[in-house]
Amino acid sequence: MARDQQPSRRRVRAVAASLAALAIGGTALAEAPASAADSTRGHDVSAHQKNVDWPAAKAAGARFVYVKATESHTYRSPYFRRQYDGSRAAGLVRGAYHFALPHRSSGRAQAAHFVANGGHWTPDGWTLPPALDIEHNPYGNRTCYGLTKARMVAWIASFSDEVRRRTGRLPVIYTTAKWWNACTGGSTAFGRHPLWLARWSASPGALPSGWSAWTFWQYADDSGGDGLPGDQDLFRGSTAQLRQFARG
Repeated sequence: MARDQQPSRRRVRAVAASLAALAIGGTALAEAPASAADSTRGHDVSAHQKNVDWPAAKAAGARFVYVKATESHTYRSPYFRRQYDGSRAAGLVRGAYHFALPHRSSGRAQAAHFVANGGHWTPDGWTLPPALDIEHNPYGNRTCYGLTKARMVAWIASFSDEVRRRTGRLPVIYTTAKWWNACTGGSTAFGRHPLWLARWSASPGALPSGWSAWTFWQYADDSGGDGLPGDQDLFRGSTAQLRQFARG
């Protein structure tokens, strides 16, 4: 996911340069996966990207963006509001995401912090549902944050329940198949949540247990060479379908 003060995951090399350039909305998309032809292009950002040129991002092909709002139960991105409002002013569908640190506080507490600091939702067709970024621990070697599989599942359920109670929407879940299957024991309890798959490759590969399709796919990091600030994403569907998804 897009980074703030330090990497939220290990950097990897850019996707293979041999992938053919595709066109989306008349914009050349270098190194994009083949499935991009049936999808809508977007990206995700955090305080690491600071002041984004949103009109330029839209001109380069972006139609949506997820913006980091919070982390754990105390951190608030100092750039969230200008990124969130700036992307909307440029005509992008936008949403907010929360980076989970499950070992620091409860899912309910982190969800409350998230919603209070930008993770809201409104059925206006421009606001994506709140998103939970849950993945390997960037601050230590305890990949699953020291939680058992059962406790991790309970933490995610607590976060989801609180977000839904406060916003009326199930949160999107951002994760990798490897982390999910290792740290939740391959839980199938969250299949109703839209999946935001993280896999920097030419294909999505195997999905985390519980899902049969991805809604969003982060296919490259910010070194992916696709010309958008932050990490590179696709929405599975047209721009019209994206707007409908945002409405709920």
